Amino acid sequence: MSDLPSTAQVVIIGGGVGGCSIAYHLTLMGWKDVVVLERHELTAGSTWHSAGLVGQLRSDANLTRMMYYSTDLYRRLKDETGIDTGWREVGGLRLASSPERMEDLKRLVGMARSFGMPMEMLTPKEAWELFPIMSLDGVLGAAYTPTDGVIDPTGLTNALAAGAKSRGARFFTETNVEAINLKDGRVHEVVTNRGKIKTEIVVNAAGQWGGEVGKMVGLFLPVVPMAHLYIITKPIEGVK
Repeated sequence: MSDLPSTAQVVIIGGGVGGCSIAYHLTLMGWKDVVVLERHELTAGSTWHSAGLVGQLRSDANLTRMMYYSTDLYRRLKDETGIDTGWREVGGLRLASSPERMEDLKRLVGMARSFGMPMEMLTPKEAWELFPIMSLDGVLGAAYTPTDGVIDPTGLTNALAAGAKSRGARFFTETNVEAINLKDGRVHEVVTNRGKIKTEIVVNAAGQWGGEVGKMVGLFLPVVPMAHLYIITKPIEGVK
């Protein structure tokens, strides 16, 4: 296990997909002195059991732009890093079972096209042909985005980390942040179980533990972990 550096331009707390993505993109922008601290192993928090569903269209324009960019990144990460992210561009369906929802889908299609994103309205039969195990009872129509997909969260995280490492970022696992010291109201030093790192920039990418990190500098972050369910099945005939 390598020694911690005594200084860093930026310290990112959290080795999940968020922290690794930040490290990847900072190094892509030319930052060299980037340190990522993870108290266990990469993806050991909530990342590893994410469902990995990637739907691009969001109610917020900036989030939609980010998701649109993300799918483009996912297509090329394996070639760049040599690590398989498990990206599969299977497409996504949004169903309408009321006239109001149909109008909402039409609005979403218009919004998607304004971003240059492929999205089209389908009849119930056309939607069923894409996903033949679904019931059409009450379905009035659907919107289809062919470039939505699914990804392996662990593979994605490792690929982002590999890309960041190739440009100089340093990752330290089994490294627990115990305190963040301030000086004149600004971040000055990160204290860990393995030593201290002087830095002027700390990124809180601790996910569901982000509130604990916030408390270290006197901030209240309203982060509340929520339990969600998803189903993993064996292969189903007719579903790709």
